[in-house]
Amino acid sequence: MSDYTTTTPEWAVQGNAAVMSGVEELGNINPALASGKFKPVRRTVLSEDEFVDGVSRGDRVILSRAITLIESNNPKHFGKAQRVLQRLLPKTGRALRIGITGVPGAGKSTLIEAFGNMLCDEGHKIAVLAVDPTSSITKGSILGDKTRMGTLSRRPEAFIRPSPAGGTLGGVARKSRETMLMCEAAGYDIILIETVGVGQSETIVRSMVDFFMLVVLTGAGDDLQGIKKGIMELADAIVINKADGDNLVKAKVTRGEYERMVEFIRPATEGWPTHAYLCSAIEKTGLAELWKVIQVFREITTKSGVFYRRRDSQLLDWMQSMIDEHLHNLFFGDAVINGRMPEIKEAVLNGTISPTQAVAELVKMFDVKRAAERQQSVLKNEL
Repeated sequence: MSDYTTTTPEWAVQGNAAVMSGVEELGNINPALASGKFKPVRRTVLSEDEFVDGVSRGDRVILSRAITLIESNNPKHFGKAQRVLQRLLPKTGRALRIGITGVPGAGKSTLIEAFGNMLCDEGHKIAVLAVDPTSSITKGSILGDKTRMGTLSRRPEAFIRPSPAGGTLGGVARKSRETMLMCEAAGYDIILIETVGVGQSETIVRSMVDFFMLVVLTGAGDDLQGIKKGIMELADAIVINKADGDNLVKAKVTRGEYERMVEFIRPATEGWPTHAYLCSAIEKTGLAELWKVIQVFREITTKSGVFYRRRDSQLLDWMQSMIDEHLHNLFFGDAVINGRMPEIKEAVLNGTISPTQAVAELVKMFDVKRAAERQQSVLKNEL
């Protein structure tokens, strides 16, 4: 799924058959090739106007391609992606953004599917951005949320976009914010962002959403020790999932223990007390109550102004993070820095210089080079 044109390799089509080294006739393998009916597939490159029009109409295929364009690390795609996003910005900002996190096995995906289906039944359009963990070794990811959310993924009112985390801080895809805006521009009025539930991803997703849910399992006790206090301080609601059958009694006990815990924790949102709620994604219980809680949250925070103050703060945080990322890439992508880095690292390991001194020398080198480049630019313009 890329914005650039794809073609069949030259070796694949020669006359009415395909021939490759070591294989005399592929016509025996593929009858379409042998019959001459095979035609190379060429993918049309969409213009900016086509992207804007398609996303505005809610075309899911074009939306997917627009997100792929946004996520692309190819420098030549960056400008086009930003121009498309800029033109779509007036259509964004009206959706409710909900973040969902929890330890692996807490049933986040099952809960999202049940919750999403309920919202679709009520007439909402749902976009699910499920950030998948990426292997630090192979750089690959499972991207299995469409499998786990089989029913929801088939609904025309829902759009599920699994995105590899790409090894970024906290396991959250670098372009998740732009993806969220694209979905809003396409007419989705509720955005659900599922985190991988590890590292610092919760903090990053908290900085993107309006309402943040922490999904936990029943049977507190030792399980409570596995929940960081910092994560609980981010949550607007704690959802005890799998509260059904023989587990219901334990779930009620767990709810009581979390309720006692949140009394000693500062609320995540000004003017909104965090509480624990029971839910069963399998039996579909507690979902309507949870949705009512979220609606009340939006109403209260909108009236108090907290809702929009948070969004303004998130925009500035987003800008700051992009500046940090740009400067990071500029520094470590510099040829002079890369050339001296091995020598500096060796000196640090040998104890010749301290890490602080190493950083000072590298930054000085970078500043000197940038100053020289600016001077050359000035002289060139004067000529």
